[in-house]
Amino acid sequence: MPRGGKRAGAGRPQGTGKYGEPTKAVRIPIRIADEILAVLAGGKQKIESGTTVQSIFKPEQKTKIEIPLYLNPVAAGFPAVTEDYLDENIDLNRHLIKHPETTFLVRVAGESMKDAGIHPNDMLVVDRSIEVNNGQVVIAVVNGELTVKRIRKNQDQLWLMPENKDFEPIEIDEHTDLHIWGVVTNVIHAL
Repeated sequence: MPRGGKRAGAGRPQGTGKYGEPTKAVRIPIRIADEILAVLAGGKQKIESGTTVQSIFKPEQKTKIEIPLYLNPVAAGFPAVTEDYLDENIDLNRHLIKHPETTFLVRVAGESMKDAGIHPNDMLVVDRSIEVNNGQVVIAVVNGELTVKRIRKNQDQLWLMPENKDFEPIEIDEHTDLHIWGVVTNVIHAL
């Protein structure tokens, strides 16, 4: 009798686990695994390892709040003549999140990305389904530490670049344990 492999009718039916939806196995460093799982489960609101990612959230897709979108843009230079044309209502979930099943939110701690417009307590929308390209801002685990940086590839050299002159770039070499969690697509910044 053969053993192992996928068998018809074996295992738990999809969506019947504690999350009520299909799941995916993910490899993360053991030293931060329990902490990350606690944050995702809502038992903790902070990752304690002193990283630049303070909290991790899964966006709520069930709520729909439609906000009016006006047709005329707002001038950031000289004032412009405006007309009161209401274009439509938009749902910010649909506007900010292109791939709900692979998107999560993180709250930022630290100032290493302030010149990119990413400040402490900002919320970042992170999409795991986007292919990582040179110059994108990413959430990465570097030697067990979560961070947000801009990825730079120059010939055979890979760097995680801060956007603040007070911080040093992180060189990625064969001794560095690097995992890219996703690409930052939007920043939600309170004034």
